[in-house]
Amino acid sequence: MASTTPQQDKKQPEILNWASKDGEFRRQQSSFRDQIVDEPGAKFAPEPNRYHLYVSLACPWAHRTLIVRELKGLQDLISVSVVDYLFLDKGWKFSTSEECPGAIPDTVNNAAYMRDLYFKVEPNYSGRFTVPVLWDKKLNTLVNNESSEIIRMLNTAFDKLLPDDKKNINYYPENLRAEIDELNEWVYDTVNNGVYKSGFATSQQAYENNVHPLFKSLDRIEGILSKSDFLVANTFTEADIRLFTTIVRFDPVYHGHFKCNAKSIEKDYPHILKWTRRIYQMPGVAGTVNLEHIKKHYYMSHRQINPTQVVPIGNGPDLSLPIN
Repeated sequence: MASTTPQQDKKQPEILNWASKDGEFRRQQSSFRDQIVDEPGAKFAPEPNRYHLYVSLACPWAHRTLIVRELKGLQDLISVSVVDYLFLDKGWKFSTSEECPGAIPDTVNNAAYMRDLYFKVEPNYSGRFTVPVLWDKKLNTLVNNESSEIIRMLNTAFDKLLPDDKKNINYYPENLRAEIDELNEWVYDTVNNGVYKSGFATSQQAYENNVHPLFKSLDRIEGILSKSDFLVANTFTEADIRLFTTIVRFDPVYHGHFKCNAKSIEKDYPHILKWTRRIYQMPGVAGTVNLEHIKKHYYMSHRQINPTQVVPIGNGPDLSLPIN
């Protein structure tokens, strides 16, 4: 696929300029929000081998979709490309597995960068080139780039194509939706996005505005998990998946790199640690966690925070240890 034009390059905001003028980090809203639905006449209908996921193993938002794809048994129905962990001036790059172990090139569009796919669908696109992306190979277009919506599609949209044991798995059950939504809201704002709002802050005030609520929420989560194996009604739901991908990155990356160092998961949150191990040890989940991609992405890509690109040796707690 042809790369971007000079005009397209000129339209883009500075891709590595994360904070606003007041020092606060504000996440961009996802702009592609179509849905795969199992309904007659649906534009995007569930079909085997029609859809493709573009992900980064480093990105917690993309990681959510890989976990649901794995746990729902969708590996043979939805193919995957994995970008290079290094995110520089042109954003996410496609590399061979020889260039970057763990990477899977774009076999669908043969793109060099994620940005090429966004411009293919919308030549005047001016937002960020984020992952995950759910792509339709049949209509040759981008369906959705909002991780919270993609995991819900993967959760139920393909059920008619799955065996009963996978079809019966539901991470967003009707009777728990209100509780899941309520928990997701504050966890997203203060924890999932809170680590970024702390780490990308460029003023002391912006940092402190976000790092204190982060630890207040981690304390609250620790309290919930001291009485329950999972976050909502002692049931494994999307709320656990959404938080897990942040917690698995917390000690190796966010604690140091993003200055979220008031406490650590390993030393200060025993119930969160036990919960993290419980999920990590579910069949298939450990294979979605790639600490080399995670650590190298953050420490080598965010040069405004870590200009030397030196990657620390610590990997955080051993999640494979037995759960007491």
